[in-house]
Amino acid sequence: MLLASEVPVLLVPAMHPQMWHDKATQSNVKVLIDRGYQVMEPATGALTSGDIGYGRFPDTVDILAKFNEISELSRDLSGRKVLVTAGGTREAIDPIRYIGNNSSGKQGYAIARDALSRGADVTVIAANVAMPDIPGVRTLKVQSASEMLEVLREEFPKTTILAMTAAIADARPLQKEDQKIKKSEFSNIELTQNPDLLAEVSTLKTGQVVIAFAAETSHDVDEARKKMAAKGANILYLNDVSAGDIFNSETTHGEIFLQSGSSIKVSKTTKDSLARQLLDQALLQLG
Repeated sequence: MLLASEVPVLLVPAMHPQMWHDKATQSNVKVLIDRGYQVMEPATGALTSGDIGYGRFPDTVDILAKFNEISELSRDLSGRKVLVTAGGTREAIDPIRYIGNNSSGKQGYAIARDALSRGADVTVIAANVAMPDIPGVRTLKVQSASEMLEVLREEFPKTTILAMTAAIADARPLQKEDQKIKKSEFSNIELTQNPDLLAEVSTLKTGQVVIAFAAETSHDVDEARKKMAAKGANILYLNDVSAGDIFNSETTHGEIFLQSGSSIKVSKTTKDSLARQLLDQALLQLG
């Protein structure tokens, strides 16, 4: 009956993390996704083994939300290539210390999942993301801003939509020390500015739609529009992180700015919901 059905199918697996991450499991999950099935990832929490971690059966409310989402799903990104940067770069000071930030990569992974469910060919450039790779998504791992820029230059020309969610360190040490710096010598670290990755990559645009992100401690609309123009972005999502409730959270709130000059207020919502809104806007701009 299932094989004869043409309705969307949602699969909700749950198992011990070692079983979920096994190569055979991930290979089979990819086969299911490639055949058009929707696979909901396991949740994090208490497991039957007594451990706490990844692999728990998702809560009913989350399953229903996903079910409602795919009930209206279309494959409107079929044939499109979506590139997502996620996480936060780390700039090494010495073999132990680094300059970094609090970005978890959750928003980037939400966009990648939504794009995949809509039929896109998805690549994620992940900078220090603790979450497991998404089955069916090509994931490229980087550490620093310079590594991410190198991969972006390679991948962007082949892309239809770029979602630049990663938090890039503004500066890096002028020199990385080969040995751990002693506390007595840890008084002055000379820094140099990192390049603006999105501004550089946008010079390579040949019709791609670029989604930029700005995490600010104030809601400055004029500054958001200036940043959008400077970075060559078609869409910019501004979120106020002053309350500290965005990073590593499942929810977000802010404002979407569009090239037309209009904007869309985003009340507190899930990062999955924002992902869908942003990709909807990107599709409208692609025409």
